[in-house]
Amino acid sequence: MRILVLGHTGWLGAHVAERLRALPGALVLGGGRSPAAGYPVDLAGVRPEQLAKTLAAAAPDTVVNCAGATGGDAVTLAEVNARGPAVLCAALRSAAPAARLVHLGSAAEYGPGVPDSRVTESAATRPAGPYGATKLAGTVAVTASGLDAVVLRVGNPVGPGAPSSGLPGRIAGLLRAAGTDPAAVLRLGDLSAYRDFVDVRDVASAVARAVTAPGPLPPVLNVSGGQAVPVRELVNRLVRLAGFAGRVEENAGGSARSAEVSWQCSDVTAAREALDWRPLHTLDDALTALWEGERSP
Repeated sequence: MRILVLGHTGWLGAHVAERLRALPGALVLGGGRSPAAGYPVDLAGVRPEQLAKTLAAAAPDTVVNCAGATGGDAVTLAEVNARGPAVLCAALRSAAPAARLVHLGSAAEYGPGVPDSRVTESAATRPAGPYGATKLAGTVAVTASGLDAVVLRVGNPVGPGAPSSGLPGRIAGLLRAAGTDPAAVLRLGDLSAYRDFVDVRDVASAVARAVTAPGPLPPVLNVSGGQAVPVRELVNRLVRLAGFAGRVEENAGGSARSAEVSWQCSDVTAAREALDWRPLHTLDDALTALWEGERSP
């Protein structure tokens, strides 16, 4: 089984590639310790005919697209999150039409949730900003492609190696810098929003199941922890793990998107039924692994 992983140098992609290498008979193309790592693909700016040549040479049975941009201006987000998947689908139809495509989407595609409820895959999509909108455009490109494809709409990932571009990784970095200084002050924005966190290792497990599951699969599946957790609680748990002796100051500032999307929680029933998947790691597991710098399977 030849699996081409796009975005394998990123945080999610690295975990996914590591998990896929553990599958019996799997040859993971695209990086890492694979002996067949010579298939570099950058979806930003690539032309369909160029990508088709790379895909033809790789001859994958499955393509897993973990490539994506979480920050930057609207043009950058659109180039990677919207145009990238569209070009990938066009190239796959030309060079490897029988390959399965597993694409990582985002719960941000749903936009604001309703408090005390879980959103299902059939819910209306109302993204609150350019990131969610461009991820939704990528999802539409994949689901309308006519390929054997599934989009995994990932919640808020957390866990070992989380980058500083996301809230958990940023808070962990601030706490490491502060050390045990009792005079240290962490000045943070509004932490009242609720988010559905999912361990990155559970995301990788869901991808592995989507790769090996008999088809056809539903076009979109939620992959999250299935619980809404106050961001303030996540910060407090990290503070306790760090043994932080200083003070946390919270104000009403912060991102406009966080203020507009005060509740996010996904229903993962469909993923359980289609993939026999469920999250195995608790939020405490994920935060402990993040703080201790573990990379466990």
